[in-house]
Amino acid sequence: MLTFAHQAHAPSYYAATARLWQPGPALQGDADCDVCVIGGGLSGVSAALNLAEQGLRVILLEGAQIGFGASGRNGGQVIAGYAAEMDTFRQQLGEQGARQLWQMSVEAIDMIEQRVTQHGIACDWTRGFCNVAVKPAHLAGLREWQQELADRYQYPYCQLWEREQLAAVLGSARYQGGLYDPLSGHLHPLNYLLGLAQAARDAGVAIYENTPALAFRSGEAPLVQCEGGKVRCRQLVLAGNAYLGKLAPALNRRIMPVGTYVIATEPLGEARARSLIGNGMAVCDTNFVLDYYRLSADHRLLFGGKVSYSGREPRQLAQAMRADMLRVFPQLHDVRVDYAWGGFCDITLNRAPDFGRLAPNIYYAQGFSGHGVAITGLAGKVIAEAIAGDDSRLALFERLQHRPFPGGALLRTPALVLGMAWYRLRDFL
Repeated sequence: MLTFAHQAHAPSYYAATARLWQPGPALQGDADCDVCVIGGGLSGVSAALNLAEQGLRVILLEGAQIGFGASGRNGGQVIAGYAAEMDTFRQQLGEQGARQLWQMSVEAIDMIEQRVTQHGIACDWTRGFCNVAVKPAHLAGLREWQQELADRYQYPYCQLWEREQLAAVLGSARYQGGLYDPLSGHLHPLNYLLGLAQAARDAGVAIYENTPALAFRSGEAPLVQCEGGKVRCRQLVLAGNAYLGKLAPALNRRIMPVGTYVIATEPLGEARARSLIGNGMAVCDTNFVLDYYRLSADHRLLFGGKVSYSGREPRQLAQAMRADMLRVFPQLHDVRVDYAWGGFCDITLNRAPDFGRLAPNIYYAQGFSGHGVAITGLAGKVIAEAIAGDDSRLALFERLQHRPFPGGALLRTPALVLGMAWYRLRDFL
């Protein structure tokens, strides 16, 4: 189980440039509400805001600080689709169900823009994303995917760029070409979340920070036990994701915490930054252990990559990530790294999101599998819809089949490390 032993935000570029936020108090005493939400990341805050907009009394419990987990540490890329292949959804839900899920992922991006506009959230929201091919076979796969998006999912917006066209906007010789999506994009994730949390607070949500949920009791009126008091509610939402741990063992068995890492360079100046990514898009490559990067508003390169399935941070993280960055942009050999950080996201065995109910009045969302900046917002909205009486969209997600990771609590991590080593090897072949 991951803990909140270190309460402060990761020493990230995001934390250093975070908007002003008045922290919520720790819960002291007992409280009653219509809905209690456990988890102060994007999924929990989204659920809380949507529920408060319905006129419900909402309490949100965060074990550390708002954005302490993956929602405040990630690469900031907002991408249509899911971590799982769409074939996974078609096999389990059929053509119509897969199309519905794809359209919801596009809706999730539009929801971000709507929230940013509605609440005046300064989070550097920028449209434009490119999936870049490391190998010729990868480019052929992107070409097929472009066609499938247009024909099967009515998403005709992506443009296939050959090597020369990509080189006109991306200052790296590493790639064969790319698939550009003008509707996906990127943002400052912690500032977006804090803006969303402020909107939730303004809508009446009571936010308690440094208040881990220790246990909960199900029933007609679920009861959440915390160190300083208890919360009684009519509906309960579990949005702790990788940090939920022993609070819900049945859910914990279906996810694995995975370490991901990002660095931020010193400011490069506008001209040098634009020589790397001329149109300001976010970029992600096609390897299994992928590189992903983008420019910040103050002209730094934010470069993410590496994955730790063992839970151990790579040795000399900044130097190791810098070496990966120089493989893509060797022209940055003289550039300093100002920030290096990491954190955990949760993955499911099939990489599909896992949303559902443990009981008629206990909801959960987890398993975003590294693709959660947009889908977390969708999760909160879909759960709020179900609590309001329309569970049709949640029921679609509930039809997805999720299995526990093999090996049990003792062996599932080494088993996953061994399995992922094969996929890493394939990246080099």
